[in-house]
Amino acid sequence: MFNRTMLQAAAALASISLVAGCGLFSDDDADGAKPIVVGTTSAPSTLDPAAAWDGSWELYRNVFQTLLSFPTGSTTPQPDAAEKCKFTDPANTAFQCTLREGLTFSNGHPLDAAAVKHSIDRIQKIDVDSGPNGLLGSLREVKQDDDRTVTFHLTKPDATFPFILGTPAMSLVDPAEYPADKLREDGKLTGSGPYVLESYQEGSKAELKKNTRYNGFADRKNDAVTIRYFNQSEAMVAALKRKEIDATYRGLTAEEVVDLQEKKKANEGLQLVETTGADIRYLVFNPSDKSVRKLPVRQAIAQVVDRGTLVGKVYRGTAEPLYSMVPKGIAGHTTSFFDKYGEPNVAKARGILRDAGIETPVPLTLWFTTDRYGSSTAAEFAELKRQLDESGLFKVKLQSKPWKTFQQGYKKGEYPVFGRGWFPDFPDPDNFIAPFVGKDNVLGTPYDSPEITQQLLPETRQQSDRGAVSKQFERAQTILVDDVRLLPLWQGKLYVASSEEIAGAERALDPQTVMQLWELHRQTSW
Repeated sequence: MFNRTMLQAAAALASISLVAGCGLFSDDDADGAKPIVVGTTSAPSTLDPAAAWDGSWELYRNVFQTLLSFPTGSTTPQPDAAEKCKFTDPANTAFQCTLREGLTFSNGHPLDAAAVKHSIDRIQKIDVDSGPNGLLGSLREVKQDDDRTVTFHLTKPDATFPFILGTPAMSLVDPAEYPADKLREDGKLTGSGPYVLESYQEGSKAELKKNTRYNGFADRKNDAVTIRYFNQSEAMVAALKRKEIDATYRGLTAEEVVDLQEKKKANEGLQLVETTGADIRYLVFNPSDKSVRKLPVRQAIAQVVDRGTLVGKVYRGTAEPLYSMVPKGIAGHTTSFFDKYGEPNVAKARGILRDAGIETPVPLTLWFTTDRYGSSTAAEFAELKRQLDESGLFKVKLQSKPWKTFQQGYKKGEYPVFGRGWFPDFPDPDNFIAPFVGKDNVLGTPYDSPEITQQLLPETRQQSDRGAVSKQFERAQTILVDDVRLLPLWQGKLYVASSEEIAGAERALDPQTVMQLWELHRQTSW
């Protein structure tokens, strides 16, 4: 994912207006009661946070609280349901949080230390396959110290633990509504966040209204929001142009973004907000497959792939080339792949293969999923095939499957080379390195790198000052370049398209690139 720091760019959002105009924020009593309608192609997979490590987080952030959170502009986790949190030992193995006084869930039940312990314990106990328990690998136990205080005891030093508590995966739930040993199955949701879920139609819409019992950091600038879920971005954009929805998030294609940017007259009354995203795309090489088992083959592919052309032809400026698994805007970002390989060079790639005694063209099969990363994915892999085929060094075949079966396949090690995306769980360089290495990584292809897993990551997790660990992450990225087990391709940009009547979009994306719906509001003309 998520998986989904130092995401400075996410805090410095740049608005690109398609229509010039002045506005004045409207008062809540004038327009606040009229719901803001937001369209997205990212529907929740479940309403129970114990089961989701995916786009369901968009809804969770707005209806649940977490102990810590990432308000707009923050680069480190800040108190949300908690009044304060801190490590209580120099080794970073005990993390204590004290709750705000008088917290309740939207149904009036108390949100106390027992509820916090229940919420986290059930994630570990239920342990949903591919669920958020994967984020809690360093947690040994949660101890309730008193009615308002909990301490998280860790099995090893982990300075990233506060970031994990700030993810929507760690949403706090009511023990009376959410069983300790199984998922909630009544199709309802109870939280303590800025909004309550008034109604929900799976795959269609979610209606939210202001939670009158809310006690947290969010300054809500509207009274109600309706989220509409679309299967295709084309229908979503059409609804925006017809003024059936007020804003869009998640799912705009490159062509739709360019259309909104360039055809100002045809899109009169609309505006676009752009921000650098932390989501990345990359290739994964399975070294157990004979086609890419040899390092020189992987090095030659890295030498041939032209990221600039890929981004220019397929994504038309809505993404940028990526030369490291740690993207721009995250502390420790480097351009390590560019530093080693420079500009694409077929002659150099040919020399790498020749010196290794590898016959050309090398047969390759590239796999991608058809329904997770947007409609441009097929065009992206067609361009990769074109580049590799035209080099004369490779003969590429493309294969694809829907996400569910694609996921099953790569976890079984069935694909020699496959494309993946990563949405950060939290904005820290650890979340762009740790998930991909080790025996049980998220890619299903064991990647043994003792220096990273046994030395560099443990060292960084002893440092609460996340700005002081850049050297270790730079070294980790050098190792990834030397191994070429992963090949970063591009880093996305994020866009919110909306009616010119909607303000606040430039503040609506938090550093996890999750939408904070409470920032959106209507404005009136001068």
